[in-house]
Parts: sequence; C-alpha cells; structure tokens
Amino acid sequence: MEARHLAAAGEGERPGFCAVLVAQEAYFVYDSVTEQKVQVLRMKIMAIDYGDAHTGIAISDYTETLAGYSDVIHSRKQEEVLSGVQRLIAEHGVELLVLGYPRNMDGTVGVRAEKCAAFAEVLRQETGLEVVLWDERRTTIDAHNILFQNGQNAKKRKKTVDAVAAALMLEGYLTRRRLEAQK
Repeated sequence: MEARHLAAAGEGERPGFCAVLVAQEAYFVYDSVTEQKVQVLRMKIMAIDYGDAHTGIAISDYTETLAGYSDVIHSRKQEEVLSGVQRLIAEHGVELLVLGYPRNMDGTVGVRAEKCAAFAEVLRQETGLEVVLWDERRTTIDAHNILFQNGQNAKKRKKTVDAVAAALMLEGYLTRRRLEAQK
C-alpha cells in the first residue's frame, strides 16, 4: 500500500501536524448473499492487450477512474512480454490484471482467444495476481479510429495503437466495476 505524508502548516491548522493520506482508498459494495456492506479497497489495475508482436499496457490510477500510465511492449517472445509485465507490476504496484480476450465477432472462441487464455494462466502462475479475461472485440479498431481522427498517419498509429486499445479495455472494465459498486 502506498502512502504519502502531507505537512499541514497552512492557515487554521496546527503547526507541525502531520496527516497521512493513503492513496489506496476504499469503497463499499452490497453483498446480496450476506446482506451486508463489504469494504473494497481501491487498487491499481493493469489492462493488457496481448498481441503477436506488440502488447499494449494501460495502468489505472488508485482512484480507478482513468489510465494513468500506458506503454507498449515490443516483442514476439512470451517470456519477454511476461518479464515486461512483471517489471511494470512491481514499478506501479499493480494488484489486478485485465487481459484482453479477443472473441470472434459472433462470440465464439478462436485461436487468438485460446492463446490469450493460455497467457492468462501463465500470468496467474508467475505473478500470483488475479487475471480477469475481458472481451476486447473492436478495441483495436476503435483505437485505430481514435488515432486516425486525431491526425496520426498509419506509421505513427502502429506504434501506439496497442496502448490505446489497452486503455479502452481498462476504461470499459473500470466503468463496469464502478457500476457494480453502485448496486
């Protein structure tokens, strides 16, 4: 858990008073089984758009409202992608992984989805973190459209499209998480 100390020496505050602001906040959800409110800690969440040559990464801030960091791991080797993911987990204090699960447009599971499911198992074993498979149909298409509409040519889009796709997945997951917390 990450914490910052803030010196409170402003007007109306006691000189020398030190408050601790914990960056990892909590919220409550209703558990319909126990019929009680349950505290849920907020955390940093990493979305991964796993690809053959480029893997997009987006990491939320502790408020779970936006992607505070994004990157692309350029490698065709699963071991190198895993190493890059592990490094980012450690650097950013990530506690949950959301892995893109590219179903076919008709909802069936194809070769790409099977490859991602296998990588999810590797991530679980190697990181010890929960991995949520997230339906990522159309995220790469949407990412290309966003970049095109913002004036990026095909060459520039190729370098960042995977990070944008990961950010779109993360945005969708965080929205669903917030909506479920409001129930």
